[in-house]
Amino acid sequence: MGDTAVVVGGGIGGLAAAIGLRRIGFRVRVVERATVLDDAGAGISLHANGLRALDALGAGAAVRAAAHPQYTGGTRTPSGRWLAHMDGALLERALGTPIVGIRRSVLHRLLREQLPDDCLHVGATVPSLLRSDPAVVGVPLPDGILAADLVVAADGVNSRSRALLFPDHPGPSYSGSTVLRAVTERPLDLSTDFELTWGEGAEFGHIRFADRHAEWHAVLNSPPGVRHSDPLGMLRRRFADWHEPVRTLLEATRPEDVLHHDINELLTPLPSFVAGRVALLGDAAHAMTPNLGQGACQALEDAVSLAAALADTSSIPEALYRYDAERRPRAQAVARAARRAGRIGQQLSGPLAVGLRNTAMRLVPSKAVVRAILRHADWTPPAIPTGHRGS
Repeated sequence: MGDTAVVVGGGIGGLAAAIGLRRIGFRVRVVERATVLDDAGAGISLHANGLRALDALGAGAAVRAAAHPQYTGGTRTPSGRWLAHMDGALLERALGTPIVGIRRSVLHRLLREQLPDDCLHVGATVPSLLRSDPAVVGVPLPDGILAADLVVAADGVNSRSRALLFPDHPGPSYSGSTVLRAVTERPLDLSTDFELTWGEGAEFGHIRFADRHAEWHAVLNSPPGVRHSDPLGMLRRRFADWHEPVRTLLEATRPEDVLHHDINELLTPLPSFVAGRVALLGDAAHAMTPNLGQGACQALEDAVSLAAALADTSSIPEALYRYDAERRPRAQAVARAARRAGRIGQQLSGPLAVGLRNTAMRLVPSKAVVRAILRHADWTPPAIPTGHRGS
């Protein structure tokens, strides 16, 4: 019959984990608390490591076909002066693929299409994990308690599972930044595929999609919890003197489409990504700031590494030990690097500090920018054999 796994959370990491586990013979149930899968989150960029992970899961071709490659763009100042140009062609030669942009809703749909219809259960929560028996985990579900051989906790930055497993951990911390974002209502003729503009304590960026719509985001230094009665109006005033296409992007957006979230991260690293027969994955394990564009990519790496470790042995505890040893050092190092990037880039304030940063950025050659991306994106996934697990 095969082992049974419950994946808590139906986001990118949870869906990818379910795909990987099914490929190696697990019977999988994905439990998602949302009752409606609206896939809010606008859009994301996927680097080579995320795309390679999707290839290992069998979903890479479909994602590439729906995504838009990022060949042009870079980083600018509010006046429009370029600080660094993106060389997507150079990146493609180095890694075999450019970075791509895709709507989060499309990525979710493509991942769900890799799973049978009865695999995903929406509108259900996992209030607790029963671990009195070391051989199984009891998962309370609406239709009863399921005895699972493995639980994957992929329930996000505010993970209930993490709080249950590590009650002494302080949980997520506010990063100091808040993000507003949306997808434009109509297609636009943009001259670049991807841009970031850094001001003082603020960043504005966009990603162009295959359908010529665009995702934009505005990241602001802010106290936590601050909200605005007219978010779009506030942004139009805040970025009124910034270069195009900032104004055009905001004008092409409906007010009701603007999402606003404070950016939280796991400032205190977890001591382990594993507790008994429970593996933490994605933001539940290593929530990071978005400054390197690696959050989803690291979750995809987690999913592939977990499936590969389980495929090599019939011992779930042994496989989880290997998963933790492989994933925790890398993911936590990327999280630290993302935090540093945010402090140097978007969060920096003060005319002198910003001026020094901008001068340094202009002096960095394109090849050095590519090397910085390679440091995190050049990852080779382990193979995931299809079928039953090793003995």
